[in-house]
Amino acid sequence: MSPPEIAVSVAYAERDRQTVVELTVPLGTTAAEAVERSRIRERHPGLPAGLALGIYGRLVAPGTPLAAGDRVELYRGLPADPKEQRRQLAREGRTMGRRRG
Repeated sequence: MSPPEIAVSVAYAERDRQTVVELTVPLGTTAAEAVERSRIRERHPGLPAGLALGIYGRLVAPGTPLAAGDRVELYRGLPADPKEQRRQLAREGRTMGRRRG
């Protein structure tokens, strides 16, 4: 008899597109295993190995077992530190908010 299966998703977002892969995995599957099973790296070939993983915005270890309905998220590094960006903008007399026309 095979183990029960659960539905999960794996998500990765870039600036201009987001990919969410829905899949069914055996109970006990880890976050890292779900990423591999999703084959999301085939859709994003430049994805570096070892990206941070999370479940609904909370960082988790790659070996974290998943529960039904979990969404595993791959987090890419920020291009710049947001605090440093704010400091630089403040020195220039600007803010991070939207420009008003």
